[in-house]
Amino acid sequence: MIMKKAGLIICLLLLIGCKSKNISRDTEDLKIKKITEVNSDQQRKAYDLGKRVLETCNTSKFKPFNETEVTQSVMENTTEERLTKTCQRFRQYYGSFVDLKLDGVYKTKQETIYRYHAVYTKKVANKELRVFVNEDNLVSAIKSMDWDEKFESKLTD
Repeated sequence: MIMKKAGLIICLLLLIGCKSKNISRDTEDLKIKKITEVNSDQQRKAYDLGKRVLETCNTSKFKPFNETEVTQSVMENTTEERLTKTCQRFRQYYGSFVDLKLDGVYKTKQETIYRYHAVYTKKVANKELRVFVNEDNLVSAIKSMDWDEKFESKLTD
């Protein structure tokens, strides 16, 4: 019981710690469009960094990010301790992480979003990983969430 409460508190702290500052955006900034022409180096970087995070769940070892890969806030919020605690829950429910399958690449005014289907050993796992890359070619956010089949229908032109 104490471990469950401690786990819940740690998850809440992780969510609070990962909040980014609010950026005032006009309507144009919020538009997302699926793109077909993709920078292959940037795509490889998004895949490699996303995979590095999720592989921590299998190995409990994380190679820390550096300032040429991610923004300062991502570097500060993505620690081996935080990942290990989150990964314990993921491994229990989804099994071991296998790979990422690119589902689509989307562009906002400020970022490119790489949307991956995260594949785990348990078939009940239906998770996605979104890797956000900013104009400076740095990963500005990495978000794991339940898979949303209706993602594309929510996009605006």
